Amino acid sequence: MTSFAVPGTAPDEQPGSGLRIDAERNRDRILAAARRLYAREGLGVSMSAVAREAGVGKATLSRRFATREDLINAVFADRMDAYAAAVTTALDDPDPWHGFTGYIHAICAMQAADRGFADVLTMTFPAAKALEERRAEAYNGVLELIDRARGTGHLREDFTDRDLPILLMANAGVVNAAGDAAPDAWQRLVAHMLRSYATPGAPIPPLPDAPAPTALYRAMVRLTRPGADHLGENR
Repeated sequence: MTSFAVPGTAPDEQPGSGLRIDAERNRDRILAAARRLYAREGLGVSMSAVAREAGVGKATLSRRFATREDLINAVFADRMDAYAAAVTTALDDPDPWHGFTGYIHAICAMQAADRGFADVLTMTFPAAKALEERRAEAYNGVLELIDRARGTGHLREDFTDRDLPILLMANAGVVNAAGDAAPDAWQRLVAHMLRSYATPGAPIPPLPDAPAPTALYRAMVRLTRPGADHLGENR
């Protein structure tokens, strides 16, 4: 039997029954495409680029995600859960200083694994309420973590919660600049920063090797010629 769309409803919706299977499939395709693009290129990706990557029209994208913030909220919901869980794991550590250093490394590793998430952790999205609620929950845990770490005598008294976003911004910059040319450069930065936060004699993780000179050169080439991943490319 031929079916007709009810006036005022989108073609991929059914009145009273939610999204149809094909609409759910479109939503999944959009989220997968956005994850790929954000992870590779950061949050500067346009909604049009997401639609093209997903193989859907702009209208379909707009029906599923009316705003950029809606899409970001959906894409990074699980990562914000993991971010909040990292705080809980750190607070559960019987050694508060070890919990603190482990937390710092864990969240910086999350940034390194996903350029989009590296941006999310250094930006705010007031319209993405669920994401911001999770961030606020994690922040309260971080305050407690800092107090506990200070109590061990290993964390400098002048370290404050404002130093954390500074670290995340610095790490995001290294992650975005180094890219695939020097993918482990962030670990060197984080190790040096942990040393700066520690009091004399505090136990600190070993310092990773510095990136090879050729790797850093390729990273600098990437900054001047985006997309050039190999020496000599585009010359």
